[in-house]
Amino acid sequence: MSERRYTKEHEWVLVEGDVCTVGISDHAQEQLGDIVYVDLPEVGAEFAQGAQAATVESVKAASEIYAPVSGKVIEVNAALADEPALVNGDALGKGWFLKMKIGKPAELGQLMDEGAYRKFVESLH
Repeated sequence: MSERRYTKEHEWVLVEGDVCTVGISDHAQEQLGDIVYVDLPEVGAEFAQGAQAATVESVKAASEIYAPVSGKVIEVNAALADEPALVNGDALGKGWFLKMKIGKPAELGQLMDEGAYRKFVESLH
């Protein structure tokens, strides 16, 4: 079974084999408010861990989405182009942003599990 992991920038990662799905946390979408636009990378783009991979714009602000691990984009969520509000409605499901082939699996160990992420978010308030 795959376990969701989180970054301090509020991205989540769900790993299946050597591929990870990337999105933003419920906390992040709540902070952003109504999402009106998502700028996704091209399939084939490669990112180092921590590099800006996408942008999300809401009625409040624009925010960068960072690559939680190094890798190559193999798929993007095309549905977000027509319906960016999917991120608000289902941030941990249908509102995913991209899928990457993981370049450096060891980087996954630097990410937080759900319990650690929850404590991190609580520490922000």
